[in-house]
Amino acid sequence: MTWPRVDGLRGLELGFPGEMRTRLNGLVLAGQKRATAGLLTEYAEENEELEHVGERLALLDDDGNRIGTVEVTDLTIHPFIEVPWEFAAAEGEGDADLDEWRAGHRRFWAAEGNPVEDETPISCLRFTLV
Repeated sequence: MTWPRVDGLRGLELGFPGEMRTRLNGLVLAGQKRATAGLLTEYAEENEELEHVGERLALLDDDGNRIGTVEVTDLTIHPFIEVPWEFAAAEGEGDADLDEWRAGHRRFWAAEGNPVEDETPISCLRFTLV
C-alpha cells in the first residue's frame, strides 16, 4: 500500500478519519499545528520514502480531497522516549507536557495495532502551510 497522490503530491492524512482528522486538519489550516509524528516502520510497510526538506504534501480530508498544501521544513528521527518537547508542542494539539503527548500517541498507535515502546523510532516531521 502506498500513500495517495493528489495533483502530483504525496498525500498527508492526519489521524483517524472522521472527527480526529477534521480537528487536526483545522489546526493545520489555522497555523497552530506545524508538525506531525509517524512510526518509522510504517514507511517500510507502505513502501514509502521519508519526506525531505522542501517537499510539498497535499493535506487530505476524509474523502481524499486536497484541502491545503504543506511544505516540509525539517525531518528528524528519535526514539519515542527522546522526542523533544519543542517538537511535541509544535504538533499543536494542546498537550500540556511530554507525558501527556506520549500517553496520547501511545493510545493512538495502539489503537492502530502498532503499540510503541520507548525505543520505537519516530519520524518527527515539521512543516509550514503554503
